[in-house]
Amino acid sequence: MLERLESIRERYEELNRLLSDPDVIGDSNKLRKYSKEQSDLEPKYQAYIEYKEVTEQLKDAKAMLEEETDAEMLSMVKAEVDELSRRKEELEERIRILLLPKDPNDEKNVIVEIRGAAGGEEAALFAADLYRMYTRYAERQGWKAEILEANTTGLGGFKEVVFSVQGQGAYSKLKYESGAHRVQRVPTTESGGRIHTSTATVAVLPEAEEVEIEVQDKDLRIDTFCSSGPGGQSVNTTKSAVRITHLPTGIVVSCQDEKSQIKNKEKAMRVLRARLLDQKQREEQAKMADARKTQVGTGDRSERIRTYNFPQSRVTDHRIGLTLHKLDMVLDGELDEIIHALTLEEQAELLKKAE
Repeated sequence: MLERLESIRERYEELNRLLSDPDVIGDSNKLRKYSKEQSDLEPKYQAYIEYKEVTEQLKDAKAMLEEETDAEMLSMVKAEVDELSRRKEELEERIRILLLPKDPNDEKNVIVEIRGAAGGEEAALFAADLYRMYTRYAERQGWKAEILEANTTGLGGFKEVVFSVQGQGAYSKLKYESGAHRVQRVPTTESGGRIHTSTATVAVLPEAEEVEIEVQDKDLRIDTFCSSGPGGQSVNTTKSAVRITHLPTGIVVSCQDEKSQIKNKEKAMRVLRARLLDQKQREEQAKMADARKTQVGTGDRSERIRTYNFPQSRVTDHRIGLTLHKLDMVLDGELDEIIHALTLEEQAELLKKAE
């Protein structure tokens, strides 16, 4: 571990020198690349510097312990040794976590797809609740959410909604949300007052850069059609909606949220690239079973991951057995407690594998 940390220290300090080099400052690509690398290394570097300081202080305190004869001073030095030992253990644990392999997608923006599944209109209404939950969470994080495509129902639900979330570390937190979400409540559409169980599925995809996923024009079939639903005078009069079919994979993406055909095409291409990157990564993970992410990370999307029980105001995450009795707060975007618990579980799994 110390050898790795020493190499990180050397590289960090080398990057400091490079970022002061006029040749690098004048090259925007190098400047961006080195700045990002240094930013990624900084938490490890700072933890290691602090660890070295604490280790040195502990060594000096232990030496004093052997030499000191005054009872009062001895008591003070013992207290200092205990405090420094505790701090050293904390730093060792923190460094072990910082050195865990990092998901290369963690810092990326995401595209989230929510679909009403079992339960008809009630499932669509629940999909709308989940959409609001994630957009409220994004607001709390200072991120930006933008609808890319939506298929609404008459009662204000979503058969399907696709939206992007842009912000630092968006994927690192939202990646745990992929899977089937179940709701238990009396639907507004139910007059008899019986509790129904409905589901909606969530897929969280890291947004792909153009350089990561190259899409050839010859592989695309692009169809335009008139928008439907709300949208003012342009609805059903201009062919602004776009449907893109990726011929090699059969993936179909459509977008009609904007009045401009060009903007709809841009949005549809973002979704297409994200789906192609997701497919590529899943194929790679299938080939290398040992390199798969832990189940806590991004599990099978058909797997039921969470239940929202309205009569008991209860939210249960089935992967880690966590139950919270604050449904209203969770649905208002207060997801930090759940996401933090899932992150800790994933780190614990990775630490076990690293032993």
